[in-house]
Amino acid sequence: MNRLSAYLIVFVAVVLGCEKKPEAPPSSATTDSAKAPSKPATSKSDAPPPGGHHGAAIELGNTTIGGFSVRASRDEGEIKPGGDSPIDIWVDGGLGNAAAVRFWIGTQDAKGSIKAKADVEDGHWHTHAEVPNPLPPDSMLWVEIEGKDGKTTVVSFDLKK
Repeated sequence: MNRLSAYLIVFVAVVLGCEKKPEAPPSSATTDSAKAPSKPATSKSDAPPPGGHHGAAIELGNTTIGGFSVRASRDEGEIKPGGDSPIDIWVDGGLGNAAAVRFWIGTQDAKGSIKAKADVEDGHWHTHAEVPNPLPPDSMLWVEIEGKDGKTTVVSFDLKK
């Protein structure tokens, strides 16, 4: 097998791995308060995220910074050094006024981390952020939002490991 064929196989596996899978019907009881909204949703942008591609979504929080309202979630599962974590970001309730969104896990200076440019998926920003190995203590999810005006804003979220 030549190198081009190997790259093609890896590319197809990654693309197919992110396809939306049917969601299980919601259960009537939840034992993990991080997965349940703390208040009733009042608008589409306040609604909790649906289950992710690889498990239930874990809300990481909401914040307002640089004129952007930002909400983050990750799919449940261990944050394992050398692995990856599916991340979803909503800017101003969806895509917002962002030209590009980049994520990384680790420290603010991104030392030892790989920044991943997010793609638009189902009306929000999505990517799989690589987890550095070794994972620095107190690592966070960092989100860099590039506005259509070219200015960038960086915000962090606790990974809720």
